[in-house]
Amino acid sequence: MQVLVIGAGVIGLAVARAAARAGHDVIVAEKTDAIGTGISSRNSEVIHAGMYYPTGSLRAKLCPCGNRMLYEFCESHGVPHRRCGKLIVATNDVERERIEAIQAQGGINGVEGLDLIGGNAARDLEPELSCVAALVSPATGIIDGHAYMLALQGDIEAHGGAIAFETPVERLTPKLHGWRVQFGGREPGHLDVDAVVNCAGLAAQTVARSIEGYPQSRIPKQVLAKGNYFAYAGRPAFTRLIYPTPVDGGLGVHVTLDLAGRMRFGPDVEWIDRETYDVDPGRAASFYARIRTYWPGLPDNSLVPDYAGIRPKLTGPGEPAADFLIDGPAEHGMAGLVNLFGIESPGLTSSLPLADAVVALLKA
Repeated sequence: MQVLVIGAGVIGLAVARAAARAGHDVIVAEKTDAIGTGISSRNSEVIHAGMYYPTGSLRAKLCPCGNRMLYEFCESHGVPHRRCGKLIVATNDVERERIEAIQAQGGINGVEGLDLIGGNAARDLEPELSCVAALVSPATGIIDGHAYMLALQGDIEAHGGAIAFETPVERLTPKLHGWRVQFGGREPGHLDVDAVVNCAGLAAQTVARSIEGYPQSRIPKQVLAKGNYFAYAGRPAFTRLIYPTPVDGGLGVHVTLDLAGRMRFGPDVEWIDRETYDVDPGRAASFYARIRTYWPGLPDNSLVPDYAGIRPKLTGPGEPAADFLIDGPAEHGMAGLVNLFGIESPGLTSSLPLADAVVALLKA
């Protein structure tokens, strides 16, 4: 089967790898000139454990499994990573109840090693921390996201697949057996394939609207949630990731570390109506206030605007968070077509089992 994957971000590359390993002839169409230039280049690069997500959701099923698969992949492919662990902290009794609920949900989801500890025990682990309790997640880690995508690309090519850069998909037309794909770019043309997987990230809805015969009512709304990050100008104060109790739209302004040892804070949640990646220095004021709830020692004038990413959410402020949406032939009735919508966090962590699930739909 010849499979076209649209988008060379982490999800598209993982899907293409899984399809190539399953014996399919794979081409990835990427509108830019490199892999991972969109959502995949602007995240926290965290390997999540999977304790937050509702029972039975795709996130709850895929993230814990993806956590284990991703560590195995990193080991076998030499992808830089570190299982540093994280603490989800409670700064009052209400938040303590909430992290107790997160621990219980983690148990339901199959997350291993979660341990609820008191404030003193948390300070033994991280002396700069201020909290009344913390949930320890030893399975959480960090990863070099670009190295991961390069390794996925290497596997795709090793199994005969290829990536066509600067190749935007303009239209998809169903045929008796398969699809005709119209490309734009510097070398416009068309290609006939057996199956198509839309992994276009922020452009997934746009691609879906270009599919002839695809029910437009199935295309979900897209809500853009910008996440801003600030870098810390001093020496790192923590050795683990530190997460506050979750907030509406995200997991709160947390401490993230990179593999070089640098510390940064983010992302916050800024609801926007168009793509923009500038970080407003004025948002630092709210960062100082939020961070000091669990790190009172944060010095003045120590946060520097760093970068921003955009989550392709399917729900907006005040609405329950939507699950990943995988729209396959069983749902929309069009053979050889899978659309992926709203693949935000924990998309990177979930990428390998998500890819396997998508490829299985192509065989159906």
